[in-house]
Amino acid sequence: MGAIAIYPSLDGGRKRGGTSFAGGTLICECVTNPVKVKISSDIAHNHACGCTKCWKPSGANFSIVAVAPTESVEVLENGDKLAVVDSSALIQRHACKQCGVHMYGPVERDHPFKGLSFIHPERFEEDGWAEPGFAAFVSSIIESGFNPSDMDAVRSRLRELGLEPYDCLSPALMDYIATWTAKKNGVLPA
Repeated sequence: MGAIAIYPSLDGGRKRGGTSFAGGTLICECVTNPVKVKISSDIAHNHACGCTKCWKPSGANFSIVAVAPTESVEVLENGDKLAVVDSSALIQRHACKQCGVHMYGPVERDHPFKGLSFIHPERFEEDGWAEPGFAAFVSSIIESGFNPSDMDAVRSRLRELGLEPYDCLSPALMDYIATWTAKKNGVLPA
């Protein structure tokens, strides 16, 4: 078996991101009348994601996803083409009805990530955004039909790319969720 395909822009080696990114414009794949969404802040927690909910380009086993404050998200053009993919999901992924690209996904329920929107930074017109720093929900690619016997090779490939593989989120994000929950339940002081 050759090298495991992770994501097109990662498979040739990760592109080093800038140290300061002020935001930019996300664009869907439509050739005419594309949806454009402005992000007026830097992004955080950029990672490769293997879950079955995130948008992935054709042939990719993982998506690239990060978060930005929801208050920094503004639909600039062709917002009438957007629809929520699954209104029962925690992340309200707004996707282009024509090309299918997920443009932004706010968390609006009571949750540690409330106030954040999930975005796909590779859709930015601009360069300089933070590179992916880890891989999340790695085992979930099996749910998309990936051969379970090749998972050791996937994890090895992710490590070659400098992306520590997790079957949930990174330890720092899991600690954040657990801390939020403990404070909400009164186990830790607020």
